[in-house]
Amino acid sequence: MGNKAVFIDRDGTINIDGPYLDDPDKFKMYPNVGKGVKKLKDQGFKIIVITNQSGIARGYFTEEVLSKIHERMSMEFNEFGVELDGIYYCPHHPDNACGCRKPKTGLFENAIEKHDIDVDRSYMIGDKILDICAGQKIGVKTVLIPEAHNRTKILSEKNEWECCPDYIADDFMEAAKWIIKM
Repeated sequence: MGNKAVFIDRDGTINIDGPYLDDPDKFKMYPNVGKGVKKLKDQGFKIIVITNQSGIARGYFTEEVLSKIHERMSMEFNEFGVELDGIYYCPHHPDNACGCRKPKTGLFENAIEKHDIDVDRSYMIGDKILDICAGQKIGVKTVLIPEAHNRTKILSEKNEWECCPDYIADDFMEAAKWIIKM
C-alpha cells in the first residue's frame, strides 16, 4: 500500500487568486489554509501542490520568479510546522497540447510515481471544476472550495459541470476536516 496524499491547487485554493501572480510579495495565503494543511499532515497525508502557471508561457513572469513565489509559499507553510512534499507546475499555454496542464493528469502521474501515492486513499482540493475533473481522472476523491467572489456563479452553474466534486466546502479547514473524517 502506497502513501496517502492531498493534492492541492495553488491559486484560488491556497492563496488569493489574482491575475497571474508574478511577485512573491503579492502571495497572500487564505486564512485557515496553514492550519488545515497541518491537520492533514498530522494525519499522515503527503501534501502536493499541483498548479497551472501559463503566465510563464505568456511571458508574464519567469520560472525563476515562480520559484521565488513557491519559496515564499513554503516559508509560510513552515510557520505552521508544515513542509510540502512536492510542488508540480505546468508552465505551458492552454493552447499547447501538453499532457500536464489540468485537467490533464501528467503532473499527478509524476507525483504519484515519485511519492508512491495510493490514489484510493488520496484527495484533490481545488477552486475550479477543472481541478475536480483532473482529480477524478486520476482516481482520487475531490473537494471543491469555490473562491468567495466566484462562489455564487460557480454553484449556479452546477447543471453544466463536466464532473461533480465528492464534497463542496466553504473554506480550507472545512475541506480538511471532511477529508480526515473520511
